[in-house]
Amino acid sequence: MNSNDLFIRTPPLKLFFIASVPGAVSMLASALYQLIDGVFVGRFLGETAFAALNLAMPFVIINFALADLIGVGSSVPISICLGKKQEKEANNIFTCACLLIVGTGVLVGGALYAAAPLLIRLMGAEGQFAVLAVQYLRVYALCSPVTTIVFAMDNFLRICGIIRGSMLLNILMSVLSAVLEFLFLAVFRWGIWAAALATCCGMFISVLLALTPFFRGKAQLRFYVPRFSLKMIRQIVSCGSPNFLNNIAGRITSILMNVILVRLGGEAAVSVYGILMYVDGFIQPLLYGMCDSLQPAVGYNWGAGKISRVRAIEKCCFSASVVVSLLAVLVIMLFPAPIARLFMAGAGAEFMELAVGALRLFGLTYVTRWFSFATQSYMLAIEKPLPASIISVSTALLFPVLLIALFWPLGLTGLWLNFAGTAVLAAVLSGVILLALRRELSRPDSPA
Repeated sequence: MNSNDLFIRTPPLKLFFIASVPGAVSMLASALYQLIDGVFVGRFLGETAFAALNLAMPFVIINFALADLIGVGSSVPISICLGKKQEKEANNIFTCACLLIVGTGVLVGGALYAAAPLLIRLMGAEGQFAVLAVQYLRVYALCSPVTTIVFAMDNFLRICGIIRGSMLLNILMSVLSAVLEFLFLAVFRWGIWAAALATCCGMFISVLLALTPFFRGKAQLRFYVPRFSLKMIRQIVSCGSPNFLNNIAGRITSILMNVILVRLGGEAAVSVYGILMYVDGFIQPLLYGMCDSLQPAVGYNWGAGKISRVRAIEKCCFSASVVVSLLAVLVIMLFPAPIARLFMAGAGAEFMELAVGALRLFGLTYVTRWFSFATQSYMLAIEKPLPASIISVSTALLFPVLLIALFWPLGLTGLWLNFAGTAVLAAVLSGVILLALRRELSRPDSPA
């Protein structure tokens, strides 16, 4: 099925299930692997290695941030160009985006490899704790030229209507990474660096498979002789900025949180924060998978002037997001102890008390988090990068830092409450933005 038939002619509810279910399954597979990654490191390598992984993870995500900016930022104009039947322009943006991602992978990876010891030391880590964090980060940095494009390829496959193929590729990547990590850690008894290497190997194999239909000319998008222009780069940066700013701002917040946690509670507090991040890393990809999978359809219809279809698709997105979020609240509230033990099976009573209390406060986040998440995705899909960026930066950095200051007298409890408080403020901000844009978002369809 080509993009026009899928995005324009398929009924909105059916389109939602065709696009979002594979997207959610893809993200679920990725989230499950991230969960398994944390479990393997915690169980096979111990608490110090688990804390080191979580200390280094913000920098690992920063390593992917520029590639994500280009991948997401190019996907929006590509979808809109295809909706306007401007296929040559879409192919040029696609080709240039791929080259830009590889180039940034070389530059950012090299910088992170060189700076890894200093960055980890500045966060307050010492001794074996710091050594393990540096080892983990440097493997990702070395592999970044051949791995950072993997998430952009996922977007490009969906734009071409290869939705099931994208899903299967994500599942394969997660399975390969998990099998390799088990082999490296449980069988070969290698160190924390091998956990990072397993993930990078899974990503690299997936990149090669994802590129195959494009090189063989079997996809709607094709590689062309690239024609870079300042206008195109500005457009990519503008559309990718919300995701990029969210990644960077979120990692700055994580680094700040880790620095405070090291000082307030040591490795145990960092490990509890890591558990919260793994839980969030399981739920948020489900929301992202549903919303992000619909962005090509929303952008295509927005470019074609089919505003009523845009609204119908987004209603499905918002409805599904609230259902997933409320189910997450229920599970976290009912099973905090089993969730904590999943990562730290041999943890003592004091650690478990800290972890269970943190999880219960953290679970409140998803009562309102769905609304800002779906709104940000909506704004990005219709080429409204400014409101999307405002939501992104506020949610990832401004609100958390503000609440760190306000909740400081509460100590660690204030840090666990930070997530729920941020979600409430972000929901209010998103409502204000939707009301401000209601006239444009409710305009009639353009004539065929």
